[in-house]
Amino acid sequence: MFVRLVKMSFHEEHIDEFLSHFNANKECIRHFKGCQFLELYRDKTHSHIFFTYSYWDTKADLETYRHSELFKEVWSKTKPLFNAKPEAWSVDKVASLE
Repeated sequence: MFVRLVKMSFHEEHIDEFLSHFNANKECIRHFKGCQFLELYRDKTHSHIFFTYSYWDTKADLETYRHSELFKEVWSKTKPLFNAKPEAWSVDKVASLE
């Protein structure tokens, strides 16, 4: 499994636009080949900061998504809404408790 975290910070006036765009595309992203899990989080203290958390079968699956028409369409509408450069981490799950 390949776990990806992405931090995105938006201009306040663009948050609703981002959420609308995310909601319109989240099912397509989640059902992209190799994506097993997708969540969106919002920071409790800084409401303009969001995180995506996703599981991919392999790094190659994530890279295929990142070079897909879907990603290009989503990113082209998301990128202008940022107020800071997004940050991304690829991580290994060390422990998971339920």
